[in-house]
Amino acid sequence: MHVERTFTVATPIEEVFDYLVDFEHTNEWDPGTIETRRISGDGGVGTKYHNESEFAGRKTELTYESVAQERPTRLQFRGTNKTATATDTLTFSPAGGGTQVHYRADFEFTFPISLVAPLVVKPKLGGIADETVEQMKRTLESLR
Repeated sequence: MHVERTFTVATPIEEVFDYLVDFEHTNEWDPGTIETRRISGDGGVGTKYHNESEFAGRKTELTYESVAQERPTRLQFRGTNKTATATDTLTFSPAGGGTQVHYRADFEFTFPISLVAPLVVKPKLGGIADETVEQMKRTLESLR
């Protein structure tokens, strides 16, 4: 299952990329994040982060890895734990003096969670995506 949103901010594309490439910044733009910290790497592809988040009243921990960085147009991070894989893909394109941001989050769950996820997780994804976009927009706009 996945969720995706597209929005525009007045912040230039290079600034958007340079900010979002550091996954520790989820502490500022992702309302579900409790804490993200770098655990290895120099910030480039292969850098790993420990992420603790809250979803539907439950805490979860994932190890995220930066799997793609194409400055200034694309970022991809993949988070895993024993029950799920979350892949966040962000693409950027110029929009006047600002940036159009396309955000997509894909979720895969292991058995038996994969049986109940469509009933429990999927209905909540739209609201969570909307909250994330609003907070990300505010954060990116504040960079200007």
